Amino acid sequence: MKEIDLTSGSIFKKLIKFSLPMIVGNFLQQIYNLADTLIVGKYIGANALASVGSVYTLMTFITSIIIGLCMGSGAFFSLDYGAKNHKRLKEDIVLSFIFILSVSAIISIVIYPCMGIILSILQTPSTLMALTKEYVTVIFSGIIFIFLYNFFAYLLRSIGKPYVPLVFLGISSVLNIILDIWFVVSLNKGVFGAGFATVISQGVAGIGLLIYSIIKVPIVRIQKEKVDLSFKRFREIVINDLATSVQQSVMNFGILMIQGLVNSFGEVIMASFAAAVKIDTLAYMPSQEFGNAYSLFISQNYGAKKSDRIKNGTKISFIVSAIFCLVVSAIIFIFAESLMGIFVESFEKEIIIEGAKYLRIEGAMYVGIGILFLWYGYFRGVNKPLISLILTIISLGTRVVLSYALAPTTPLGVIAIWLSIPIGWILADVVGYFYYRKNKL
Repeated sequence: MKEIDLTSGSIFKKLIKFSLPMIVGNFLQQIYNLADTLIVGKYIGANALASVGSVYTLMTFITSIIIGLCMGSGAFFSLDYGAKNHKRLKEDIVLSFIFILSVSAIISIVIYPCMGIILSILQTPSTLMALTKEYVTVIFSGIIFIFLYNFFAYLLRSIGKPYVPLVFLGISSVLNIILDIWFVVSLNKGVFGAGFATVISQGVAGIGLLIYSIIKVPIVRIQKEKVDLSFKRFREIVINDLATSVQQSVMNFGILMIQGLVNSFGEVIMASFAAAVKIDTLAYMPSQEFGNAYSLFISQNYGAKKSDRIKNGTKISFIVSAIFCLVVSAIIFIFAESLMGIFVESFEKEIIIEGAKYLRIEGAMYVGIGILFLWYGYFRGVNKPLISLILTIISLGTRVVLSYALAPTTPLGVIAIWLSIPIGWILADVVGYFYYRKNKL
């Protein structure tokens, strides 16, 4: 597949062409959990749905650590590629692979002994503890596959090959649906079967992309010439990757804290939140991936020292993202109940009503998070990941503080949690604009 060079040609066309496979790829990645949620909710019941939904936020947090590290390295890869520095690119690939593989292995070793404590902190109800542990036991065995897929996906995207990860993810997503139906519906394996189907599918995507990269991407292969592995460069990669990873994981840690507060409101709110979050994630996912594509656009042109192209690309990206988010907000607001009905049986009226409330309150302000994803991408692309971290802390900190201050003690109740989310987005957007003006190229 032909590489896409983001440093020349029509900015709008290149951004759309580059972001589309990333958007479709993220959509397929969401299918892993969507398939679990849909099949578990329809064939096992509301308790199983609540259990899987609760673990989803935990798994997202753990996964975000690895994805953040890979994303940080991807920015380095893209800078090297834009600067045509292939020797440095080879060195960065090797050093990043060693570092992120080590972190993934440590997470895999540590997570299981701490699982009981983590589920208790999340206020998992005792009636759901057995189901939740059963699901989480198998789902976390796929961490190494998550590393492999994301590392090589970000590498291939950084060198202009966004379609390859999409192909492997498409195959594994279809496989996941087939295995979900087989294990849960045909073999009656419950939540364990749903988790096992996901891990097998993740393995196909991760190992498949590893094999493809070794065969088709010469710079990945181990060759006879010596690769300089300097400690100074390793330190730079670690600092950059950790900053990006902390930004991603802080974002999801805040969501994890919200999950604990949501759990305290009972099983109906848990189930409605589990289903609504899936819809929510799919709704603003295209703007998130557009922000990631924009980040790679920024980093390639930053490496190539094309500041005018960066300025023009920034203007175009903000207009495109804002229009998209406004359209999606309107759709979510109008069809909230119908969308909830995809994941919840029609007789579960209370769950549908509560989920629709969440979607209408938060979904009305998707433009806030669409802009925030672009700020994340911009500062990551110009090698200032700490600013992205600051924006995340502002956004999530606002959400957590307002939720815990208002939800348990005021008549707003759980509505306070839903309102705090867009408030956090808007505050972070304002600060992001301030930093942009201050650090403008």
